[in-house]
Amino acid sequence: MKVDLVAQAIAKWLKDYADNAGVKGYVVGVSGGIDSAVTSSLCALTGLDVLCVEMPIHQHKDHVTRAQEHIKQLKARFDNVRDVRSDLTPVFDSFIAAMPESEMNDLVALTQGNTRARLRMTTLYYHAGINGLLVAGTGNKVEDFGVGFYTKYGDGGVDVSPIADLLKSQVYKLGKYLQVPESIMTAAPSDGLYGAEKTDEDQIGASYDELEWAMKQVDKDKTVDAFKGREREVLNIYLTLNRRNQHKMKPIPVWEFPTQLQ
Repeated sequence: MKVDLVAQAIAKWLKDYADNAGVKGYVVGVSGGIDSAVTSSLCALTGLDVLCVEMPIHQHKDHVTRAQEHIKQLKARFDNVRDVRSDLTPVFDSFIAAMPESEMNDLVALTQGNTRARLRMTTLYYHAGINGLLVAGTGNKVEDFGVGFYTKYGDGGVDVSPIADLLKSQVYKLGKYLQVPESIMTAAPSDGLYGAEKTDEDQIGASYDELEWAMKQVDKDKTVDAFKGREREVLNIYLTLNRRNQHKMKPIPVWEFPTQLQ
């Protein structure tokens, strides 16, 4: 991958889109992870107004430290970057307190995690609205079109997706070129919705390298019968999640009004 040309192409695409939309630039939720670091860096390359937003909700200190390190570095390199911190912990706690009491289980934990993501989406659109900006998404190709590893109307609710056609390995290559802090480059990927100790691999059951391999096998029309052991397990994980999360990847179903009933 020609990382310099890819970075320039994405930055130009972002600038052209914002100019055509008549907006000042982009808002990006910065989490301390590689995807948001690369996305915010690409937005910074446009020369347009870029607002980095921290949105902690009972956030692990490691995530906070990495996010702040990245923002500080980005602001030092680009004078078009600014930041704001919206602490959503009290908002989240008030929301949960207003809901019926439930004994914690996997379903409740998942629902509360998705609620965090949706509160952040609302926050990003608030900042975008009052500043005349668009929301830049941070999802990569494996997450957005492979296993659907994102929250519907949460981190999936964006205006543009600059890295959604890049595999995770390609995002890391861009990260190195864009001088993303080493602490972020080497950190285990995590959505931060369940604490730093629960990584993406823990939740999915496979690493991003394995999922990229599985995507390539599907593109080659390979089936699980062609593999054994761990490879067969990984392909099963990928296919199961891809099938389960199609409702995120496809347009919302609309009942079509038959002519004979009108």
